[in-house]
Parts: sequence; structure tokens; C-alpha cells
Amino acid sequence: MEHSSASVPAALPYYVAFSQLLGLTVVAVTGAWLGLYRGGIAWESSLQFNVHPLCMVIGMIFLQGDALLVYRVFRREAKRTTKILHGLLHVFAFIIALVGLVAVFDYHKKKGYADLYSLHSWCGILVFVLYFVQVPASSWLSRALSPFSGSWVSASSCSLELHSLCGAATALSTFSLVPPSSSSLWAQPYWA
Repeated sequence: MEHSSASVPAALPYYVAFSQLLGLTVVAVTGAWLGLYRGGIAWESSLQFNVHPLCMVIGMIFLQGDALLVYRVFRREAKRTTKILHGLLHVFAFIIALVGLVAVFDYHKKKGYADLYSLHSWCGILVFVLYFVQVPASSWLSRALSPFSGSWVSASSCSLELHSLCGAATALSTFSLVPPSSSSLWAQPYWA
């Protein structure tokens, strides 16, 4: 069983608890905002668009953030266990975000609105594609570099660094796509 020898900072449990509390608060506030000010959520009605912000907050912010924290929180667990948990959280985040994308595209199709007409939508698609592509790309890169690096281990560590960098950049890009919280902006027809 592999264990990391890295020490855990004493304040880490408090930071993690705070991040979880903050993340759950953001999910709850988004749900409350959709329920109280936007009429709720439903798939087969004019409320279908409201599925999009809730799914994106749950998938691309909360679950993606948790997936990034796994290696910090579970430093003393077996590496295989943390990798599986990291991967599962990313898969759940991807599926929930995909539901949010399907909801907004389906809503636009039903209403006759154009798709991908704003900077938010184009950046969102770019972040989603990068999120989807980074794992196969880093895996391919480690295999492509192994003949030139002398060993698979050094290529794998290079790939891991690239994967970590791309993951952090994707997460920061995701967090920057959260629209303003003013409900008056969401009431405009071009946001729908």
C-alpha cells in the first residue's frame, strides 16, 4: 500500500471544512435563488434554462473543487484510492455539467434562440472542452514523451505536472465564468 510521506499542515482540516461549507452555501444559495426569484427548475417547461446554472455550480465549481482537494486532504491514504476518488469526482462533475449544457442548448432550441452568442457561452464551451480533453491529452503526452525521456517515470511525472497545471487553469477559468449575481441581469432576454 502506497502512502505519501508529506506532512499535513495543522490548519488543513479547518480550511477544508471552510471550503466545504462555502461550497455547499454557494450551491444552496444558487438553488434558493432559482427557486425564489426564477420560479424553480423543471426540464419540460420554460424553467428548463434554470437547470443550467444549478448544474454548473454543482458540477464545475463544487465537485471540481472537491476533486482538486482530494490529493491535499487524503495525503496519508493509498495513492490508488485517492486517484479513484479524484477521478470519480471529476466524472460526476463532468456528467452534471453535461446535463447543464444539454439543458441550455435544448432550451434555446425550443425557444428558437441562437446558441453560443455571448462571450460567456463561448468561454464556457472552451472550458468544458478543455476540462474533457485534459485527461486523455496528458495520458497521450506521457506515452508520446516516454521514448525521448529515457524512462516512463520521468515522462509520467512531466505529464502529471502538465495535468495539474491544466487542471488548475481550467478550474480558475471555470470560476471566472460565474456570471454576476444581480437577478436583473438574468431577467434580460439575451441571457436566456
